[in-house]
Amino acid sequence: MTKIKNAGAVFLGEYSCEPLGDYFAGPNHILPTNGTARFFSPLNVDDFMKKTSIISYSKEALSKVHKDIELFAQKEGLTAHANSIKVRFKE
Repeated sequence: MTKIKNAGAVFLGEYSCEPLGDYFAGPNHILPTNGTARFFSPLNVDDFMKKTSIISYSKEALSKVHKDIELFAQKEGLTAHANSIKVRFKE
């Protein structure tokens, strides 16, 4: 087993067949495709949950980082993103 690098499940022994893992044994071993098993875990219930991030900055908090954000946006060529920060801090 020391050579196994990416596996959703390892079936050991003659009677530990894949359908046992698919339908009965419990652990989920469905992995993402295209080699992404190198950095992703097997699917779980969280993969089917909708998540929403809530972001809330005050003017004071944004004022501390707005120039950095503008620079990132400009370097990525996202002018509208940069402008959406600039208009909040017109001098």
